[in-house]
Amino acid sequence: MNVRTDIEIAREAVPEKIGKIAAACGVAERYVEQYGSYKAKIDCSLLKETDRPNGKLVLVTAITPTPAGEGKTTTTVGLADGLRRIGKNAVVALREPSLGPVFGVKGGAAGGGYAQVIPMEDINLHFTGDFHAIGAANNLLAAMLDNHIQQGNALGIDVKQITWRRVVDMNDRQLRNIVDGLGGRMQGVPREDGFDITVASEVMAVLCLAEGISDLKARLGRMIVGYTYGGAPVTAHDLKAEGAMAALLKDALKPNLVQTLEHTPAFIHGGPFANIAHGCNSVTATRMALKMGDYAITEAGFGADLGAEKFLDIKCRMAGLRPSAVVVVATVRALKHHGGVAKADLGREDLAALERGLPNLLRHMDNVKNVFGLPCVVAINAFPTDTAAELELVEARCRELGVRVALSEVWAKGGAGGVALAEEVVRLCEEPSELRFAYDLDGTIEEKLEAICTRVYRAAGVTLTAKAKKQAARLTELGFGGLPICMAKTQYSFSDDAALLGAPTDFTVTVRELKVSAGAGFLVALTGDIMTMPGLPKVPAAEKIDIDDEGRISGLF
Repeated sequence: MNVRTDIEIAREAVPEKIGKIAAACGVAERYVEQYGSYKAKIDCSLLKETDRPNGKLVLVTAITPTPAGEGKTTTTVGLADGLRRIGKNAVVALREPSLGPVFGVKGGAAGGGYAQVIPMEDINLHFTGDFHAIGAANNLLAAMLDNHIQQGNALGIDVKQITWRRVVDMNDRQLRNIVDGLGGRMQGVPREDGFDITVASEVMAVLCLAEGISDLKARLGRMIVGYTYGGAPVTAHDLKAEGAMAALLKDALKPNLVQTLEHTPAFIHGGPFANIAHGCNSVTATRMALKMGDYAITEAGFGADLGAEKFLDIKCRMAGLRPSAVVVVATVRALKHHGGVAKADLGREDLAALERGLPNLLRHMDNVKNVFGLPCVVAINAFPTDTAAELELVEARCRELGVRVALSEVWAKGGAGGVALAEEVVRLCEEPSELRFAYDLDGTIEEKLEAICTRVYRAAGVTLTAKAKKQAARLTELGFGGLPICMAKTQYSFSDDAALLGAPTDFTVTVRELKVSAGAGFLVALTGDIMTMPGLPKVPAAEKIDIDDEGRISGLF
């Protein structure tokens, strides 16, 4: 059987002009800034000038990721298309893909099969330039910081305590740690430096959480770039950088509007990773989806222990959002991987391995229901190799926890394959619920870390290194102790050890470093060997990407 690739399916689609998509979801022409025929920026003033009531917010999350793939974005897109198939006004809100994963391991991130957002090549590559603007703003601040030191260092910045790093939107391990400013007195002050990937920049988090230009400038100004010889924090405002940075981000602040293969409106905006940042699309895009649709379908990165936890404990807390329902995406193949089956053997029926892997799904479900207090449904992303016995086992175990299962066939059938899931989501959205957070903000930094690790990850406890303990005390002294926590942790396990699959117990999470993202408004806790600059794999996806003489791109998937 000749299975068409995602890019072939996307290329065969006949999209609607973006003006028509905007009009279909109630966005007046005066708010639409077109980037060609099929992409547009939507002016943020729309939110101030519309009196439409908010729709219902639906969060799509997933089990702990595996090499088998789970299909969270595909399910998100297919669910929105499925809702429209049953007569509901649904709008999608997604993150933008980073070039690093596109050319690294993951490939494209615009959905898959017949549940995609288009234009797929544009979305996966430069799109409307948001990430370039974020990188430029980040690196402008870095340049102004080093220039200040070169020009006399009036603020007394200690070059050994600079925390601001440069960024590039590429997986480039060579740049993780560098020495710059070499070449003589006029070439800068020599110092240790390094690069993060753009999606790990605090500027990305700030843009995704900002409520407008004024809030953006205020948040940028609060960002800490380093400390003085006396230990006082130095901010972007101290360097008089926030105005120029905000000017670079003026257009990037506006959400992007595109469409699914079935012409469902999709806001795609912002892209912080969920393992090293807060992992959600922008608050502005989510608010637009809520205003323009009766159902706003959004996702959070990686598993529910990372993206969903941060979506709820950080984004929803800051923005006053509350999901009406949560979808937990899983595949039989991925659950068997958690049960110890090698990737090459996942196509074979193995009920014993599935039974061993199911606790991973059940723990995520239990967190959604009993930690955060939200109704949820499990979406089984269907594969041809799934057997009736395997699907029945998943359904039976979920039923024991009072959660229904919907078979999602959106990859193969588009919205038609998401009707059952859509109907269950509509039912759940009418159930009463009250969002609870995993921790209270008035606890100490250590108490909040303990709550996340024991209540969400189910660890036996959390240990702070001597360095992290000292940082916690200093951050509390500086007035940052009341901020929420953004955990930087491996996405491949509930623990901080990527090798512990399934639903591990009796482990301890070690926090090795704490730092403040004062502009974003949270503390970052680094665990394990998590890095803010990924590297390319032995065979990067970039080796398969090409373009022909007619400009047709191949290899994106």
